[in-house]
Amino acid sequence: MDKLSRADLFGLERYHEIRAEFRARVLAHKRLRQVPIGPNATLYFEDRLTIQYQIQEMLRVERIFEADAIEEELAAYNPLIPDGADLKATFMLEYEDPGERRRMLGRLRGVEDRVWMEAGGERILAVADEDLDRATDDKTSAVHFLRFELPDGLRDALGEGAAMRFGIEHDGYRHECTLSEESRAALVADLD
Repeated sequence: MDKLSRADLFGLERYHEIRAEFRARVLAHKRLRQVPIGPNATLYFEDRLTIQYQIQEMLRVERIFEADAIEEELAAYNPLIPDGADLKATFMLEYEDPGERRRMLGRLRGVEDRVWMEAGGERILAVADEDLDRATDDKTSAVHFLRFELPDGLRDALGEGAAMRFGIEHDGYRHECTLSEESRAALVADLD
């Protein structure tokens, strides 16, 4: 999947004009890319469109229009676009109550290294937080960035229609799910 460049982005004025329509399109696109794993963990799979939206929103909120600053945003977000042999996701641990969130983030230390994907009988673990460690000695973070590096056999199985499953195997959180055909197709489209 091609990385984004400044030429792919809308200027602030143009983005203001089309934002409502663009946002609606992106949110519809994102719905098939959200994978809840149990009640408190969700994978939000990124692609070129979701990252373009993220960058556009950052430029809008921060009122960024200088070329150097736009290039910095592109450099920060482009690594989250899949490269055709992997899937990339934002992994969120979601607890509404702040006390429960604090307690569970302490209990779930290392959970980001126990997220798996399975297809065609082959299971792989995600690679977590390649840019920086988000956990401390006391707790994990509520947000992690994961990469699922797909070996050829697993990609072949997905191309042949194999079911796609995700799960977490951690002493404090064990859940798994099978994707709907629509969500599976949306993620398989990220693979070259």
